[in-house]
Amino acid sequence: MKAVLDHIGIAVRDVAAALAFYRDALGLDIEAPEEVVSQHVRAHFIPAGQSSLELLEATAPDSPIAKFVEKRGPGLHHITLRVDDINAALAQLKARGAKLIDERPRRGAEGALVAFVHPSSTHGVLVELKQVAAVVAQDFSPAHVAQAPSLVAQDFSPARVAQATSLVAQDFSPAHARYTLGDLELISLSDGFFRLDGGAMFGVVPKPLWEKKMPSDERNRVRLAMRPLIVRGMRTMIIDAGLGDKESGKFIDIYGVERARNLDHTLAEAGLAPEDVDIVLATHLHFDHAGGFTTRDSSGRVHPRFPRAQYIVRRGEWDDATHSHERNRASYLVDNYVPLAEAGVLQLVDDDQTIMPGVKVRRTGGHTMHHQMVLIESGGKTAAFVADLMPTTAHVPEAWILGYDLYPMDTLAAKKTFLKDAVEREILVFFEHDPHIAAGYIREQEGKRGVVPALSRH
Repeated sequence: MKAVLDHIGIAVRDVAAALAFYRDALGLDIEAPEEVVSQHVRAHFIPAGQSSLELLEATAPDSPIAKFVEKRGPGLHHITLRVDDINAALAQLKARGAKLIDERPRRGAEGALVAFVHPSSTHGVLVELKQVAAVVAQDFSPAHVAQAPSLVAQDFSPARVAQATSLVAQDFSPAHARYTLGDLELISLSDGFFRLDGGAMFGVVPKPLWEKKMPSDERNRVRLAMRPLIVRGMRTMIIDAGLGDKESGKFIDIYGVERARNLDHTLAEAGLAPEDVDIVLATHLHFDHAGGFTTRDSSGRVHPRFPRAQYIVRRGEWDDATHSHERNRASYLVDNYVPLAEAGVLQLVDDDQTIMPGVKVRRTGGHTMHHQMVLIESGGKTAAFVADLMPTTAHVPEAWILGYDLYPMDTLAAKKTFLKDAVEREILVFFEHDPHIAAGYIREQEGKRGVVPALSRH
């Protein structure tokens, strides 16, 4: 367990006077207050460098904060340490004999899971453990979805979350999830997880903002999923294929690769084998999307992973990948795609077009010059596999754009167009790299957009 300071909680009697000091005298920004209804507490977060201050005011006489202020007066109430896995942290502390106020985590401010450790075990300081909210559980009931339009990805207040879902904020193990779209079946698979630098994942967005959505490890990396998508209709297609299994130990360490459960497992769980795939469609050819296109056999030879499939790649993307330069060379690894041409299974397309009935590609640019998204339509409904246009639900805000993008203004233009369309047309959006949410609907309220996860069937 590695814990980092998240914030310091300060109990206040007169919140107006407190704000006059922290906001007016010190010039600090104050975030909109959040109510933790179950605790009768209102929290005002004040970003301060890598951590925050939290001003806590009671909203009812029986609030723990009201009792604290009555007994001790206003002042330091607790410190909060952020952990990646709160259940594992609690188990470790319990094994070491620490006295826990909360044996199990519960919902706290910012929609996070929290649990308190008794001051008798922490040398007199009340310590709160916090696991940042992963937004919401993937398996939503229709009733929850109907109640959830007010959810906002960049501002998940506990009040809104409590009204929308009975949250389960555990890490979802890599697993397949099935969705029906008209006459098509969509199956979100997993090739495990990997890690990329958090700053590079969020570009110009400051770390104190993005880290609330996706906490980083000690190497400043954020954990990302790899979620290829199966489309089953007249033919069986897979869109992207994750990282695959050809990389070295050094590569695995640099990128924090976790593939104990991978595409082989989730394909099998979905009742499929590589031989069942007719079409492999690439959004682009970066290693975390195209690595699984090929595999290395015991003799060291690299060959197509899906033996019956035709591999479809945009011609401009192929040209860029086979003529890489200093800026993009680390993302294009030739063993992932050159063997496809050598095996005679590569098909290059030049324009936006239909790939199979119900499935068409649309160039977005931005991430790479010829990056494309996939639009899936059937029965009057639409889904979109947006790849690195919006890799996670945290990237829904228009300005939250990857630092990796070669043409960020093209990304911005494409996102604006797509987000408007997604909200108006109720498009089911697949997020290829979100560690918790496979797919969801983008909602807008009061100028803010957020994601309501879609109900999957297993």
